Amino acid sequence: MPRMHCMEAAVRVMEDEGITAIFGMPGANINPFYQALAKSTKIKHFIARHEEGASHAAEGWARATGIPGVCVSTSGPSGTNFVTGLYNAFQDSVPIIAITGQHTRPMQGKEAFQALDITEIVRPVVKKAYYVREAAQIPWVFRDAFRVCREGRPGPVLIDLPIDVQRGEVEYDPSIDGPLPVHRPAPDERRIRRAIDMLLAGQKPILLVGGGAVTSGAGEAFRAFAEYLQIPVVNTSMAKGAFPASHSLYAGEVGIQASTRSGNAAFLDSDVVFALGCRFGDRHTGALDVYMRGRTFIQVDIDPLQISRQFPVDLGIVGDARLVMEAMTRVAKGVTPARQADERAKAIPAQRKELARRLDFAGTPIKPQRLYKEINEFFGPDTIFTTCIGLNQIWANQFMEIEKPGHFMLAGGAGPLGWDMPAAIGVKVAKPHATVVNITGDYGFQFCMQEWGMACQYGIPVVVVVVNNGNMSLIRQGQKYGYGGLRFEVDIDFPHGAETENNFLDFTTFSEAFGGWGERVTDPDQIKGAFQRALASGKPAIVDVIVQRDADASMGLAIDAVREFEPIEEKQPVASR
Repeated sequence: MPRMHCMEAAVRVMEDEGITAIFGMPGANINPFYQALAKSTKIKHFIARHEEGASHAAEGWARATGIPGVCVSTSGPSGTNFVTGLYNAFQDSVPIIAITGQHTRPMQGKEAFQALDITEIVRPVVKKAYYVREAAQIPWVFRDAFRVCREGRPGPVLIDLPIDVQRGEVEYDPSIDGPLPVHRPAPDERRIRRAIDMLLAGQKPILLVGGGAVTSGAGEAFRAFAEYLQIPVVNTSMAKGAFPASHSLYAGEVGIQASTRSGNAAFLDSDVVFALGCRFGDRHTGALDVYMRGRTFIQVDIDPLQISRQFPVDLGIVGDARLVMEAMTRVAKGVTPARQADERAKAIPAQRKELARRLDFAGTPIKPQRLYKEINEFFGPDTIFTTCIGLNQIWANQFMEIEKPGHFMLAGGAGPLGWDMPAAIGVKVAKPHATVVNITGDYGFQFCMQEWGMACQYGIPVVVVVVNNGNMSLIRQGQKYGYGGLRFEVDIDFPHGAETENNFLDFTTFSEAFGGWGERVTDPDQIKGAFQRALASGKPAIVDVIVQRDADASMGLAIDAVREFEPIEEKQPVASR
């Protein structure tokens, strides 16, 4: 058996698993790994400015490729800086592998410099944490890590490598090694038949697609089933684009914040809900009494512990989302011929148009709605968008039209501010020929703004659209309506009280300081031109759009009680029972 440096074996495993990019930074206790990585001709390393940024970039890369993303750092605080990224990947079911260096084995438990037990710290937010004690285990640990983070509900893992282990050798022959098998559970056919019976017996069934469908690549199979039975479709925020926005059966998005009026209306008018890869998060369901009332629920998830976790469902199906949908169509074809759209299904396009929120505002300051109208019109269906928590994300879910799965990415479960720009970098590295656009807020952007250095250093031409209103708008809105008009420490432009366009923080100058491109826009008629100039620059580009300072986003506590802040038609989605 050939003998080699154990870190070279680790790199060979990663190459064989399909890794072509790693995001991270060298450090004293991880340098043997980097010594081996330097010899790779298949993996390109991108040096991040902060470990959190590296973890978010790895997640973006993983979402874009379907292959686990890899981030690397050294020991102590370098490892703890991964925690937020691991938490987000855990909540959103994204496979990433975090690799940390560690002090020597004899120094553990002695408060040596940066000798921290990172595996215990991250255990609540990873599927598995490995502390490697023997060099001979390295190839097996790395193979198992790739298997674990992919299998079942995907998620992150962490591998902690003491530096004395990294310096060891191992007997390893790459010619007889390969990825470990990843089990994709098929559903129980008896439950599939029951689900078909329940949908056919319903008077107003609806299909709810969640993020798990995107993760499993179930989009085509899901669409085939919806079209075969002509059942209207709605989505959660994590599944925006899982079903084409232009499809005649697409009713919209359901939620108390990230939602469309037509999506909530269609859901409220349903009696049987088939939920695919949806964990029924609280920002989706809102008040459960309203959400559940008069409806029968069928829940599909690859993780059996997600079934009935939020409320008791009437039927649970455990299985990979794509395999479930293929089985659903196969069984449906044996039970009923292809169905024609009934009057309810035929009315979906008209209902979407009737309940659409207005976007075509003119004048200044720019209404946020107008900005999203320009985004919809300028960027094509192949554009990949990232966004993060805040009104900028809520507006994106409410107003944007996405045609393809995996083309709208957000940090849905954890919502760490700053996730979206480094994630966009990871997406662009994975798909260099795609147009990748990050829609962010002026406050959220600042959380990981240092990663603009990574984008500019490597010439990664992402486009960042800053929805700039000079304040923490989601918190400002919450204070205003929830705390008697309170407005305290939410304004982030300065000097306070000046117009936002006079903000001392100039994102254009910031971008140019790193070698990127930037432009500030205050006229709605100049938005598309700025987008065009950003793309034409060929550089990482920031389009800083000054929008109305205190515009509010539609939201509420229940899906039948979403408050609107702009004039709309009187018809309001309400529960039918």
